Amino acid sequence: MFKFIVAVMFSLLTLEASTDEALNAFKKQDYSEAFKLYEKSANDGDAKAQSALSYLYAMGLGIEKDLKKSLEWLEKSAQNGDANAQYDLGMFYLNGNNVEKNSKKAYELLSKSAAQNNINAQYNLALMYYKGDGVDIDISKAAELLDEAANKGHVSAAQNIGHIYMQLLKFDEASKWFEKSAAAGDESAYFALAQVYCELKEFKKAKGWAIRAIDSGNKDAEILYKKYELEKY
Repeated sequence: MFKFIVAVMFSLLTLEASTDEALNAFKKQDYSEAFKLYEKSANDGDAKAQSALSYLYAMGLGIEKDLKKSLEWLEKSAQNGDANAQYDLGMFYLNGNNVEKNSKKAYELLSKSAAQNNINAQYNLALMYYKGDGVDIDISKAAELLDEAANKGHVSAAQNIGHIYMQLLKFDEASKWFEKSAAAGDESAYFALAQVYCELKEFKKAKGWAIRAIDSGNKDAEILYKKYELEKY
């Protein structure tokens, strides 16, 4: 059902260190100056600057590309509590990018980032709970994290939380999220809504969504329509 979000290697958020001068230099593409300023703040213990410095080393901006040093600074930033660094490093360990794959470390880092309301961390941590990857399977915890991320605007979380609520037999909650996905143009939500409303025995609503699903080419919706004899409603 789920897919991991591909970890985009550092966003511009990592560049928002404590010094506006460094960020301004970066925006002006004066990377040498940006590197110098970020390095000073990083050495002073600024976690955001450490994350930014990691980015510059990774991309070879203002300094020769050095993935080893990039990783070292990213680890320092994560240890010092930067949520974006914790997310990036967690995804590296989860996928085995530039480090040996380690689901346990990924779980620890994504948990710390998720606790700081990083919605991408919340989404990927939910998947770990759902699959039992690096942690015991906990569908309820997966639902909790997905719901939190979805409420903050995470699109994939919003698309998937309904399916989890269906597994937990929380059909009212499932219908709420599928309605939102359908309104946003997700045609796969049509069939899901038909299923949910059949479970809730709201067959008139089920019929409407089943017809929309059938019109969009969903063959399973045709089977559902016949099974529940929705033509009666």
